[in-house]
Parts: sequence; C-alpha cells; structure tokens
Amino acid sequence: MKGKTHKKGLSFLLCMVLMVAMALTIGGCNGRRKQEDQKVQGGQETRQNQNGQDEEADGEKMMPQTEDNVLGEGSKVFALTVADQDGAETVFEIHTDQETVGDALVELELISGEEGEYGLYVKTVNGITADYDTDGVYWAFYINGEYASSGVDTTKITEGEQYSFRVEK
Repeated sequence: MKGKTHKKGLSFLLCMVLMVAMALTIGGCNGRRKQEDQKVQGGQETRQNQNGQDEEADGEKMMPQTEDNVLGEGSKVFALTVADQDGAETVFEIHTDQETVGDALVELELISGEEGEYGLYVKTVNGITADYDTDGVYWAFYINGEYASSGVDTTKITEGEQYSFRVEK
C-alpha cells in the first residue's frame, strides 16, 4: 500500500514540475514580446526591434517606408511588391490617375518591355532585367498572391488589390 502512495506522490510531483515548466515557457514568450515596442500600422500589427526598425508581427522584417518607395501622384493608390531573383523584396506605394496597373508603372518608368502579340512583355522592373530569351528567367505578374490571368497592361487598378512582380524560371 505504501508503494502505491509513493507512486501517486511521484506522479503528482512530476505533474506539478511539468505545469511549472509550461507556465514559465508561456510566460517567458509573453514577457519578451511585451518588451518590444508594438504598434498597429494600416491594420497590420508591427513592432520596433532594438535597432528601431519595423518588423511584422510574424517576425519578418518590414521595409522601412521612405519617400523613395512612394511614387507618383493621383487619386488611385495601390501597393506593388518587386521580388528579384534572390528573393529580395522592394515594396512601393503607387499613386496614379491611370486606369491600368501597366500604364501607371510605365508612366513612372518602373517597368519596361516590348509589345508582343499578347500585350506588353515586361523585361525590366525597378531597373532589374529578366529576359527569358537570354537568361532563362522572366517577370511573373501576380494579383493578391495569385498568378495573374491578365497582362499588367490590361489589368485595371482595383483599390485594395496587392500587385507584385517576381523573377521566375
């Protein structure tokens, strides 16, 4: 009988140790996050790291907003992300009165290319050239993270849509 009581006591003690360890783990994570300056910007939670740079809540670095990233003038505003072959991203805030994404980006000299039978074949974005005929890579156009079913020159600007170009093989 004494052995059963001893086993129950050890089980109880082990459970208590595990509960304390879990509490410390959870408390430690919350404590670290509370030490970081948090803010909400444009509906996206961000925080400042020790260097004063903004980071997204999931830990990915946000690109600091500078005047170089805000281009154009006009009543229509949309975001454009450009990802080069190494995956480095640059985010732009585009202001325009143009009707299509392509017209806005060509006007701002952010994209260039050649006219083909299917519309504008974009070869250069933000000064980076990707030419399938010479490099085996090309600029892919995305809308809200989905491969676009229309060309950039025929895509109407829609408020709230997220547009992006990525170099792909």
